This record gives sequence, structure tokens and C-alpha cells, in this order.
Amino acid sequence: MQEKKRLERGSGILLPISSLPSSYGIGSLGKEAYHFVDQLEKAGQKYWQVLPVGPTSFGDSPYQSFSTFAGNPYFIDLDLLVQEELLDKEELLKIDWGELAYDVDYQKMYVNRFKILKKAFLRWQEKIKKEDEKQKSKEDSEYSYSNFIETNKEWLEDYSLFMSCKDYFHGVEWLSWNEDIRYRQEEALKYYKQLLKEKIEFWCFIQYKFFEQWRALKKYANKKGIKIIGDIPIYVAMDSADVWSNPKQYQLDKSLNPIDVAGCPPDAFSDYGQKWGNPIYDWEIMERDNFTWWRKRIKAAGKMYDVIRIDHFIGIVRYYAIPAEGIPIDGAFREGPGEKLIQAIDESIGDAKVIAEDLGVVVPGVRKLLKQSGYPGMKILEFAFDGKKENEYLPHNYENNCVVYSGTHDNETLISYFDSLTSKGYRYLMKYTGIDENRKDTGEKNTENERKVLADAVIRLAYQSVADTVILQMQDILKKDNTARMNLPSTIGQNWRWRLKKDEFNEKQICFLKNLADVYDR
Repeated sequence: MQEKKRLERGSGILLPISSLPSSYGIGSLGKEAYHFVDQLEKAGQKYWQVLPVGPTSFGDSPYQSFSTFAGNPYFIDLDLLVQEELLDKEELLKIDWGELAYDVDYQKMYVNRFKILKKAFLRWQEKIKKEDEKQKSKEDSEYSYSNFIETNKEWLEDYSLFMSCKDYFHGVEWLSWNEDIRYRQEEALKYYKQLLKEKIEFWCFIQYKFFEQWRALKKYANKKGIKIIGDIPIYVAMDSADVWSNPKQYQLDKSLNPIDVAGCPPDAFSDYGQKWGNPIYDWEIMERDNFTWWRKRIKAAGKMYDVIRIDHFIGIVRYYAIPAEGIPIDGAFREGPGEKLIQAIDESIGDAKVIAEDLGVVVPGVRKLLKQSGYPGMKILEFAFDGKKENEYLPHNYENNCVVYSGTHDNETLISYFDSLTSKGYRYLMKYTGIDENRKDTGEKNTENERKVLADAVIRLAYQSVADTVILQMQDILKKDNTARMNLPSTIGQNWRWRLKKDEFNEKQICFLKNLADVYDR
């Protein structure tokens, strides 16, 4: 049974959907996504890892979403809507999507994307809906609009009403809505469903188009032998349809405000610690109803992805609770659901597999649960070179059942990481990679050329290792510095913005990865 949970030996690339090239300011599920799948196949890769794909809220973090089930409207490909005659190409070209090909301007996304999607929705209502329904029922009854609504109604009804109410109340968080709908009183639910009927159908249409495009892309990737690794945050955002529609599942007071919120104490990512602000689950209530909400979540994720990376896996063993009005050092660890939740996940996931993001302060209970679950944990090469040979992130200490990364979205890029190493760590890295033996000591540490050679050597270390799976950030393959960093934890404003420019991932990098995959049997 445990062997079935291991990933096939192989390699892949971490590239968020948002980071794909696009003419419309942010990556999408269209032509460039299919092109990237072709490039992965050509490079001998087996995996494409993405960040969470849910609709983002303030701060634009994919780890703070309005729903754990819904897809991000920004990722709907507009050219595909042009092909369906729901949009005109000229309409798209007139819009300012941002000035920089390597950056996402989220303010312009927010202002412009929904306007154009509403045009598509109105045309779909007027011209296409009946014809579309008739055609889809012939070709693919599973994915007609009506069947999509029926199949997903458990989460879609609450989400579409939530987003419609959010529009109605000018975007404020649900805790600031009128009391009747905030508390989901029955009469209020009926009233707003009728009042906002048109808006509700718009949000349903958005999800229909997202999943239609997602489904087609995943099918194409799987045909090419590429498995998609999805990422699910362990927690949900306070301002989400999940909390609003299931408040009893969380540790909230009588006014529905969180009592404690999630975060972590000072660690490798932050000397201050981190206060994420997510409400904390009421694990006792969840256990009493046999983790029904989690089962639905994992079942949905198992259909979307081939492999699910569970973010902050250590929170299943013990979680850090910070008073809602406190700071990270005011928090305390509490016991999580452990093996009981793992059993619910295993019973709900279908054919998908799991990667456990076990980074942070790993206590014996985490190691024990990881071993019991059979899930592969994570190894980060940027954590390896402190000069200590027993460091668990050094490749000679790996076991097969793990996934090795150069770095994650929360880390520096490899090129900039080298600059942050201590002299001791840098010397050890040079010796570990074998570069030191052929290097002339000029007294100058870390020249640009040396950093590029070192980056290739670190990537080779990952491929050489016994780890079943290797995942590299695209920024590391391209040897980008920290100007391309995806996220700096505990900050907002400039995160989640980096994009790949068209043709930037080219034959040179593809051949380099293909050779490594061949040589090291990946």
C-alpha cells in the first residue's frame, strides 16, 4: 500500500499558471499553457507543478482564496473566448493589461478582467447558451452547463452567492455585510438569491468556463505523459465562501470573528514569525462529522490534479494558534487531528497522490505521521549548505520517497541564494559539487559566471540524487536573481507577480534538462 503512494521517478518544473506568457497581463489556460506542456515533454519531464489556482483576494496571494473549490477567473483564456465568439479580438487589444511582459499588474487585472468577462457572459446568455447546451449534451453530457451546475452545486451555490453578495456590498469582507445575510438567516438567503439572480449566474458561468478550460488542458497534459501537481493550502481565508457557509467548522466567537488565527513562530523564513490570519479549524467538530468538509475538498482536488501538495503538512500533527489580536510570539502549539485526517484523505482522494510539505520545525510526531502515511516529504537544496554533513537536506542523506526542490516559491532564487551563504557554507557547497577542485582562488567570491556554473551543479545534484522526484523552479532553470523571486513571506505588495517572457524558456534549457533526465533515468 505504501509503495502505491510513492511518485514515479521523474522530474518536473514549478511554474504557476499566472507566470505563463500572455498578451493579456497574466498567464492563462490557453495557447501558452499547451506550448509549455509540449516543452515539458520535449525536455523529458514528467511533472508540472502549479501554485493554488483559486480566486485570490486582497494581497493577491494564491494561499488566500475566496474559495478552496473555485478556479481563478484571471486564468480563463480570453483568446479561447474569442474562438467561441464570446469576445472580439479588437476589444482585448484596446485594454491596458500592464506595461511589463515579466510582471503581473494586479490592479489592472482587477479593474479590467471582470469587465471583459462580463461582456463574454452577456453574449453567452444572449446567443450561445441554448446552442451550447444542446451541442454539449450531444458531445459530452458530463460537461454541459446544466450538468456542471448540478455536479458542483455543493460548493458552487454558496460560492456564487458569496461573490454576488460581495459585489453587492462593494467588496467588503463578509463580516461587514448586513447581519441577516452575514448569519445566513433562511429568509435572507432566499431574498439575496432572488435579488442577485443575474450576478449569481455570472459567477457560475465564470466557474463553468474555468473548469472547461482546465479540464481540456489537463487532458492534453496527461496524454503527453505530464502529471499536474496541484497545491492546496492547509488553511482557508477568513474572507471566503468556505468560512461564511460553514462557520461552525472554525474556531469563531459568537460574532463570527476568529478567536485564534494561523501562523508560525520565528523560523528559517522569518525572524519575527508569521501571522497568516487564517481562521483555525475546530478539529473536534470536524472529527465528529467524520471530516466531511475535508473529504469533499480532497475529492475535488483529486479530480483536478494528479498529485496534491498539501501545504504546511506539519499543521496536521500540531498547529500554531495566535490570538486574533496578538503577534506571532504570543502563539502556542496545539495538537492536530493527525492520523484520523490522513485516513479521511486516503479514503477520498481517488487515484491522485500526495506530497507532504513538511518544512519548518519538524517534531518527532511529524516524522512518525509522514512514515505512517507513506507520503513523500520535501527536501530543499537551499537549506542544505550550512557546512554540517548530517544536514537532512543534503542529497547523501535522502531516502527514495521524497521530492527534492532547488527552492520553492517562498525561497530566494538559486543565483541570489549563493550570495546569502556564509563563507563556511559557500566553501562546503563548492566542495560538495566538486567545483572547488578546479577553481583558481582569485580572492573574489561568487562571480556572475561562477554563480551560473554553480546553479547548474546544484541542479545536477538534484537529478543525481536517489529522490524519486525532482522539481525545479523555472526561475532557477533560467538563472534569475531575486528580482524574479515569487514571494517574500510576511510581506505584501510585490509578490506573486513574476512572469515568464515568451520564448525565454528555450532550446538551450530544454536540451540541458533532457540530457539530465536521460542520464539520471528520470
